[in-house]
Amino acid sequence: MNKDLKHLLIIGGIILGLLMLFSIASSFLGWQGSGMMGGFGWGGFMAIGAIVMIIFWGFVIWGIVSLIRWLTVSAGNNTPPHGSSALEILAQRYARGEINKEEFEQKKKDLGG
Repeated sequence: MNKDLKHLLIIGGIILGLLMLFSIASSFLGWQGSGMMGGFGWGGFMAIGAIVMIIFWGFVIWGIVSLIRWLTVSAGNNTPPHGSSALEILAQRYARGEINKEEFEQKKKDLGG
């Protein structure tokens, strides 16, 4: 799991936990007023539901955007960078260890370099 994503999930969990604690405390202390439930105050729980819904849809949208980015980046990895000459591509392949020194020298000679 990505380090940034892990931190984001931890922070989100802490915030959600604090909101739930605030909601429960406000319900028992009667901060929501005396309504039909005798001061129990369901408003705090409804607020938590709204927040959870927003977080859920945020994750759905984030997931779709991440999927689209991943698909476009992975599709673009098969093409060489624009403006790269054959010798530059050959040197990059040699640097990555895809070809050995003999192959590099032979292909360089074939390309006229």
